[in-house]
Amino acid sequence: MVGVRFDFSGAEVLVIGASRGGIGASIARAFQEAGARVTITGAEAEPAEEDRERFPYVQLDVTDGAAVQALAEATPRLDVLVNGAAITRRGEEMEPLFFAKVVDVNLHGTFRTALAFHPRLAESRGSVVNIASMYATFGSPQNPAYGASKAAVQQLTRSLAIAWAPNSIRVNAVAPGFVVTEQSARSRQDPVHVANVEARTPMRRWGHPGDLVGPVLFLASPAAAFMTGTCLAVDGGYSVV
Repeated sequence: MVGVRFDFSGAEVLVIGASRGGIGASIARAFQEAGARVTITGAEAEPAEEDRERFPYVQLDVTDGAAVQALAEATPRLDVLVNGAAITRRGEEMEPLFFAKVVDVNLHGTFRTALAFHPRLAESRGSVVNIASMYATFGSPQNPAYGASKAAVQQLTRSLAIAWAPNSIRVNAVAPGFVVTEQSARSRQDPVHVANVEARTPMRRWGHPGDLVGPVLFLASPAAAFMTGTCLAVDGGYSVV
């Protein structure tokens, strides 16, 4: 973000899935620093300690359609919606019930939330940024449900971009690569996996949550006014090798 400045003064931003101090929280903080009023949600009862006094917080289960709709109805205005709620569990996603749960959170949750806030976004001619993944284009024997759901999120982004263009709503996505977060902690316990990721990534490192901030704010900003339906890879070059 050095040398990059975005102005979201007066904008209302909602970041779904920002309670654990990872990518969602970093995005929320950046929008706030750019002047926006930011609300965050998460599955936990409280957000990460450093954000408890910083943002209005709503505990939200994105698989609960009534709860999502209630939040939308209680939100008088929205300019930017960031859909980042997701779960995964490396090595356990071949179990059918858990596979279905991952898809329900990652894909259906993204759709439920976007659809519920569609009227608010239409009123503001707003923007949606979905968090996809590089696993949208790579197979993963350890995370099949996560990969399938994120591929579907990328396709959903394209479809909603077309469907909602008449309402002047832009719908885009970012696809993170391997990022140091709580969600990736389990996989990072495997030193061979960590080394393999670094060896394949042209930039020779794992990403950090802050690496997603610039692309997300760009997509939500007037600088990307003629962009919709796109998915930006933010993976240190992993996907081009």
